[in-house]
Amino acid sequence: MNIQPQLIALCIKRDRKAEYELYKNTYSYLISICMRYTRDKDTASEILNVGFMKILTNLEKYNLAIPFKVWIRKIMVNTLIDEYRKNKREREKVTYVEEYYDSSGFSEANEAISKFDCKQIYDLINKLPEATKQVFNLFVIDGYAHKEIADMLGISEGTSKWHLNAARTKLKEQIDRKVLIHN
Repeated sequence: MNIQPQLIALCIKRDRKAEYELYKNTYSYLISICMRYTRDKDTASEILNVGFMKILTNLEKYNLAIPFKVWIRKIMVNTLIDEYRKNKREREKVTYVEEYYDSSGFSEANEAISKFDCKQIYDLINKLPEATKQVFNLFVIDGYAHKEIADMLGISEGTSKWHLNAARTKLKEQIDRKVLIHN
């Protein structure tokens, strides 16, 4: 994605054609972020539109020294987290674990993963419970620390670690199951 400063300048001036051009140029990148955090394309599209409006309304705050892709990714992830918080009451009830017992067994590389393509891995991640998937994506995909995740989601750092551990456990079980079926 190569967004020219002239396009951004036109969008700041509220040029509709430029806004549509920016939308077309960023759509596939932004929808891929949204799909990592949601269960279906309709929800992802709704959140993408909310996030894109935030991008448009805050374009005058964009600093050209920062890569545009990084800037819009941060806005989209924050929008997804805002939506998660807004709908938190409707989400599944999760028993939070305040203590986390580190287990190095979950971090071992598994040769079985090399037998999967990206779509299969994405489908396995998408089957995780909503809160667990959220923490997994923030930590593994987006590179946030547990403290940052805890602050963003309004949970303790230990709960964030617990969700990551639960995600790893469930993903390992799903991968093992699929490998057994295919062997």
